[in-house]
Amino acid sequence: MSGLFITFEGGEGSGKSTQIRLLENWFSESYPGREILKTREPGGTPEAELIRDILVTGSAEKLSVEAEALLMIASRTEHVQKVIAPALQRGAIVLCDRFSDSTLVYQGLAHDLAIDNLVGIHEFGFGDLRPDLTFLMDVPAELGLQRAGQRQIAEGGQPSAAESRFEDKGIEFHQRVRSGFLALADKYKERIVIIDASQSAEHSDLQVKKHIINKLPDDL
Repeated sequence: MSGLFITFEGGEGSGKSTQIRLLENWFSESYPGREILKTREPGGTPEAELIRDILVTGSAEKLSVEAEALLMIASRTEHVQKVIAPALQRGAIVLCDRFSDSTLVYQGLAHDLAIDNLVGIHEFGFGDLRPDLTFLMDVPAELGLQRAGQRQIAEGGQPSAAESRFEDKGIEFHQRVRSGFLALADKYKERIVIIDASQSAEHSDLQVKKHIINKLPDDL
């Protein structure tokens, strides 16, 4: 595919959405005329957004981890086939808030489950598509949950304020999520860049831009 696929990963409250917005603006200014697609998971198509509503609202324990994983990958398959793959084929720069790494961590490593089965289901859904570059926004779980709670208060009355199912899974789960992401980053060093997201959004943005400049292909 001729496009560029960049994903942002991390625990709750790690600032992924803010960094994607800042990077979208930077790409738009640096490459005027180039298509920039910003999207998110779970979601990205009307059907995938319906699955998102099942996944991110309601009781923390309402789904088994297996059902949760299958729903996540079903949503992602819809997203890839209808949005991400066509955009990359058009030569777009695709910026995605979460991708398959999140499922490997949240529904795999954080539950001490082997990820081979999850990798296989992903391949069934959309082949071997992987991001060209992934930024892991790393923040201590306690700080991330605190930020997520503050965001929900700030968004009171908005639909997103009810999307707290994963935040409600508890501190120990989110500590395992952070450890899982760091383990995945160690395994895929060539693709995943760890960003210290514990400081300001401006500090994270500077780190992201530094790595972007060093890793962008010359013919972008």
